[in-house]
Amino acid sequence: MAVQVEVPPLGESITQAILVAWRKGDGETVAVDDELCELETDKANAPIYAKAAGVLHRLKDEGETVSVGEVIARIDSGPDAAPQRPAPQAASAPAVPDVAQPQDQPAAAAPLASADASRTVSPEQLSPAVRRIVEENQLDPRHIPASGPGGRLTKEDVQKHLAARGDGGKPAPGAEEPAAVLEQPTPASVTTPAPIPQSDTPVMTFDADGTRRVPMSKIRRRIAERLVQAQQTAAILTTFNEIDMTAVVDLRSRFKDQFEKVHGVGLGFMSFFARAVVMALREVPRLNAFIDGNDIVYHNFVHLGIAVSTDRGLAVPVLRNVQTMSFARIEAEIKRLAAATREGKLSVEELSGGTFSITNGGVFGSLLSTPILNPPQSGILGLHAIQKRAVVIDDKVTVRPMMYVALSYDHRIVDGREAITFLVRIKQLIEDPARLMLEI
Repeated sequence: MAVQVEVPPLGESITQAILVAWRKGDGETVAVDDELCELETDKANAPIYAKAAGVLHRLKDEGETVSVGEVIARIDSGPDAAPQRPAPQAASAPAVPDVAQPQDQPAAAAPLASADASRTVSPEQLSPAVRRIVEENQLDPRHIPASGPGGRLTKEDVQKHLAARGDGGKPAPGAEEPAAVLEQPTPASVTTPAPIPQSDTPVMTFDADGTRRVPMSKIRRRIAERLVQAQQTAAILTTFNEIDMTAVVDLRSRFKDQFEKVHGVGLGFMSFFARAVVMALREVPRLNAFIDGNDIVYHNFVHLGIAVSTDRGLAVPVLRNVQTMSFARIEAEIKRLAAATREGKLSVEELSGGTFSITNGGVFGSLLSTPILNPPQSGILGLHAIQKRAVVIDDKVTVRPMMYVALSYDHRIVDGREAITFLVRIKQLIEDPARLMLEI
């Protein structure tokens, strides 16, 4: 009996996806709930799982565009199902000396397509799963034999390459050794350190005219569309303030170890700002609303979007009903969603429905920026790097850890007075975190 593997509904307005990676090989036996492949939509990556046990027969190749409802594979189940792999072709082997081999020596693995250090492999050509493994293990894709369609590198290729490196990280036989690093002058009195290996990041190559053309991913195209939409459909204005982070920094330093011991999650700054946003939105509800035609739609809940940067672009997973969450729950959800975002495991539901957003450019060192709205939301709070600066307190100059904050808002429904009131409220709550606990 054959069970068809179809592209499931992927969310509102999504009709197509790109098959970025197969997790199971053609002819491989699979079990129920095994992950078969990964699809990339314009909002998130979605895994497809097996609904039956049996032998997988792939009908689509990696990189193909598939539609919702389209059959991409079948699973032959039942006692007669058997893997249908092509028989390996015999190849003439060069003569080798007649040397006795240990009986327990494992057989050599069948060779894949030969590695070619001269071929160009850009990060955009790798699926998210392959790119993640390559980066985590600091590999050069040019040195890994590829067996996928059109010479594409698959997850199985990388795993076989790593298995062949069972000698402590040395390149597999036949793989090209990394170029030697330049010798650095070392004082005679100092022990010469071990050489630092060169980065395995592929060098970007360009055409003869000095250009390089790479297709945009569906997610990147969608990000571009939404950013342009926000600029064209909303009257975006940004207001700024600065916050003295002394109280929060001290509170976090005092209790972060005990907090992690009790709740099993670290205490960051984001939970403080998330709680502050909830309280400030109660006073300025239009920042938690959106325009629908000639109407303003208000919410009595806060679905808070937290911007997360990934190698595929910016994603904004949503913490639903954050107004009901404790500090520990907020931190745990942020950690879970951030990990799922970077691994491409977020569902479409986890990326939609936000009513307000926070973006933190400070993690990359940004001192000040003007965030762009995430349509149809009417407000987004931008956090920045904490930097020690000289400030005047009680007529005395002192050094404090300061953060600039920015609020971009839709001026069509939010007035300047309301935006400033919101940002001042955030400042009050963060500078005196006891207010957060007492909700005053």
